[in-house]
Amino acid sequence: MSAEESFRPSAGARLIDAISVQSQVAYGNVGNTIAVQVLQACGLQVAAVPTVILGNTPHYPTMHGGALPQDWFEGILDDLAAREAATRADLVLAGYLGSPAQGLALARWLDRVRVANPALGFQIDPVIGDRDTGVYTDPALIPVWRDALAPRAEGLTPNHFELEQLVGHTLPTLDACAQAAASLLNEVTRWVVVTSAAPDDCPGGRLQVLLLTREGSERIEHPHVPHPVKGTGDLFGALIAGRRARGVTLTEAVRRACDDTVAVLRHGQEKGWQELALPQAIARRLAD
Repeated sequence: MSAEESFRPSAGARLIDAISVQSQVAYGNVGNTIAVQVLQACGLQVAAVPTVILGNTPHYPTMHGGALPQDWFEGILDDLAAREAATRADLVLAGYLGSPAQGLALARWLDRVRVANPALGFQIDPVIGDRDTGVYTDPALIPVWRDALAPRAEGLTPNHFELEQLVGHTLPTLDACAQAAASLLNEVTRWVVVTSAAPDDCPGGRLQVLLLTREGSERIEHPHVPHPVKGTGDLFGALIAGRRARGVTLTEAVRRACDDTVAVLRHGQEKGWQELALPQAIARRLAD
């Protein structure tokens, strides 16, 4: 018996439920550093694939680290396929990418593993930037998200600014957001959830989330919690993915993700924290 055969899982065994492809930081909770906590709290076994490894997010005075070497990134994905983790998992969740080459490699890898696991779900948070900061990733990632990754995804969770970047024009109203989101739907892509949607078309002190599916659209409003922490989009996407993996409907998963994100931000404000953290009370209710 070869070494590979001796470590092959038994037929039907699932060692990994979800694969999360995102950034990783030593200090703070963004990307995989928060997403893995959320997915595990939902009862999922998670394989975390880093796209970048950083000491902290770039808004601090110092930052060290960088994008994973391309051969390392592709090799880690190949290792997961070789261990049959990808061919038996339910979900791939993708967020911050370190380069356009990573995005193209992820698309090719997804096509390969879906041959053996055609039911493998793929949810993306197309991290590009935000309204207050502009584009803060490589602008060359925009066509990669739009043309290579979005068409392969079951669902997307862009913020308003990122949706504008994907479609190439401004979206002043909620109706305009809905039309833009609808243009991203295809045979594979079944839903788009837009966070901070149409902020100029929203009551003061509130934010709205647009949920658009093939069947129609829904507006979900929640309080605006002003807090400068980073990673709320990563938290939000993981909350949706984790609950949907547990069988919660999309609409309910989005509503509960809004409630949980507000609760996390309020808890952080009360504690005076400068970074996201997943309180135990919220982690416990994710398992319900």
